[in-house]
Amino acid sequence: MIEARNVWKSYGENLVLENINVKVNEGEFITLVGASGCGKSTFLNMLLGIETPSKGSLLLDGEPIKDEPEQNRGIVFQHYSVFPHMNVLENVISAKAFKQKGLTGYLLGAKRKAAKKEAEQILEQVGLSASQKKHPHELSGGMRQRLAIAQALLGQPRILLLDEPFGALDPGIRSDMHQLVLNLWKSYKLTVFMVTHDIKEGFYLGTRLWVFDKVRHDKQSPESYGANITYDLPVGKLDTDTYQKIDDRLRPKIVEKQIR
Repeated sequence: MIEARNVWKSYGENLVLENINVKVNEGEFITLVGASGCGKSTFLNMLLGIETPSKGSLLLDGEPIKDEPEQNRGIVFQHYSVFPHMNVLENVISAKAFKQKGLTGYLLGAKRKAAKKEAEQILEQVGLSASQKKHPHELSGGMRQRLAIAQALLGQPRILLLDEPFGALDPGIRSDMHQLVLNLWKSYKLTVFMVTHDIKEGFYLGTRLWVFDKVRHDKQSPESYGANITYDLPVGKLDTDTYQKIDDRLRPKIVEKQIR
């Protein structure tokens, strides 16, 4: 479904990613871990279409991913991408309106009625049926993130992109969100890419884990080399020693970056 062929990404002289070569089958759940600045979110943005490779090819069903977001790819960020002046139901309906062709972004008549019905069904699935009339400021952090997920799902995407979606949530709420995402992944038959700084979360949620890291370094020119996928692991077959090896390698880098 997805294939990266010798993908490189740079911004001026800053090389972020180098020589990425991977294939992903439909229905996989890929978790991306690694220190801040090693290109995880950049790779996610290329999948979305708001960034393009500097070199190489990133393909969807054998064709280059278009350099703009499309309905077949939905994204959820760590910071809630919701409209504060709209209630929960209106927020989800708006996601459908913005995807239609035309300048106004309005849904009228039968189109709006159909979008409302679809939005109500998705809100029920994410546990927000009782909060349809509330505005985002009346919701908890976990509920706002459920709303953002509902927005992403309304277009019935094949691919769901999650960029540290639970980083701002406390452990109890994160556990609930983990179960929600796993349920939605299975029921919608999604292909999921999720960036996380929590290594245990990456192992728990994904069917396959990618570790982004730099294998080449130059102290005189730290931006001359980019990160690569140094581990590509089928999580279900991961042994304890390999897990510990990755954890020992990454955790100090992640903690150091977070302190900075």
